[in-house]
Amino acid sequence: MVKMTEEEAWELDEYYTNNPPKVDKAKARIRIPMVRIDDVTAEYLVKEAKVSNKTPEEIIGEMVRERIAASL
Repeated sequence: MVKMTEEEAWELDEYYTNNPPKVDKAKARIRIPMVRIDDVTAEYLVKEAKVSNKTPEEIIGEMVRERIAASL
């Protein structure tokens, strides 16, 4: 993994502070407010995320798409 120098990090910070990325609102994802989950579910998601190198959101998304596909 390539590491940045502190000077490079400050330059990058300054660049994005002065030039924020433009987001096309038509393409932006709709976010659902955070929901509470129980401890067992949270523990499962964390373990699965570590094993699969995915985020908990990706794991939940896959599970939902699987359930949708199974119901068709």
